[in-house]
Amino acid sequence: MLTTTERAQTAVRARDVWKVYGSGETQVVALRGVSVDLQRGQFTAIMGPSGSGKSTLMHCLAGLDTVSRGTIHLGETPVAGLNDRQLTQLRRDKIGFIFQQFNLLPTLTAGENILLPLTIAGRKPDPDWHATLVATVGLTDRLSHKPSQLSGGQQQRVACARAMIGQPEVIFADEPTGNLDSRSGAEILTLLRQAVDRHHQTIVMVTHDPLAASHADRVLFLADGNLVDELHQPSPDAILATMKTLDVAASGSGR
Repeated sequence: MLTTTERAQTAVRARDVWKVYGSGETQVVALRGVSVDLQRGQFTAIMGPSGSGKSTLMHCLAGLDTVSRGTIHLGETPVAGLNDRQLTQLRRDKIGFIFQQFNLLPTLTAGENILLPLTIAGRKPDPDWHATLVATVGLTDRLSHKPSQLSGGQQQRVACARAMIGQPEVIFADEPTGNLDSRSGAEILTLLRQAVDRHHQTIVMVTHDPLAASHADRVLFLADGNLVDELHQPSPDAILATMKTLDVAASGSGR
């Protein structure tokens, strides 16, 4: 059992989480009894071979997918068992998302895209935080531009600012540098790192890139739906070595 202090420091808590798709001969077990605590103000990366369950785990943690068994808490809020309205409110008020495909609305300006979560919620932005955020992501002179007028890196910075504008409890990032060149990708990773260090943001990122994962405080490794290893303050070489071990194990098992 966690103490009251430990619970207060935990942003996301998963206990014995299973995710099963289908039944009978077509059944696929994506997660097998995963238990993990993700700390507030920490940058966590989730890695694993293809089919390991890393994206499924993130989607379950974020309330984008349901679990077959087990429990997930976002702060003190149990995610499993919420109805659609409650889930929508949870994702709107307490979670930020950054996707590989940016997912910006093409008819809105960069500034309007950033404010979209608050607009939907009927909330006004905090003026100081809005100004700080826009300056941090380097978009002060791009707010009136449509996504089509921005580079890929600039579009992803808009997406990062949109995820942070409501100061959510957790930001989930799904391969946020996957569609970017190396320079733009490095800028996004630096931005995420700064969000943790300067603004005490909690970030959970799925990635296949050891260099990207090395920006995290902690890397979790999944294989065959199991949480099999983790590294703290990892280097790219240490991450790559662990991934190679998992790939060899997966090959040896015939996957």
